[in-house]
Amino acid sequence: MTAANSAPPTIDIQHQAERQRFVAAVDGAEGVLGYHNEGRLMVISHTDVPAAIGGRGIAGQLVQAALEHARSEGWTVRPDCSYAAAWVKRHPEYASLLG
Repeated sequence: MTAANSAPPTIDIQHQAERQRFVAAVDGAEGVLGYHNEGRLMVISHTDVPAAIGGRGIAGQLVQAALEHARSEGWTVRPDCSYAAAWVKRHPEYASLLG
């Protein structure tokens, strides 16, 4: 039996630094979070998860991976993407990264 409020399964997320994006490959489709740096500021520009793999918490995991990466680098973050901005508001433990 599965709990109704169980956390989504962890998705393998790859950081493609040379392309400034995080990618989650699931069932033959890719969810992507794109960003760029302005000095030590990570600007999250977009998240895109195709409908075929939507509803699994993939976008949230992409945002979390990006924020954890920024934290490990000592960067601040500006979520220009509306989804990422809303996600950060729901997760105040990342508020200290906002710049």
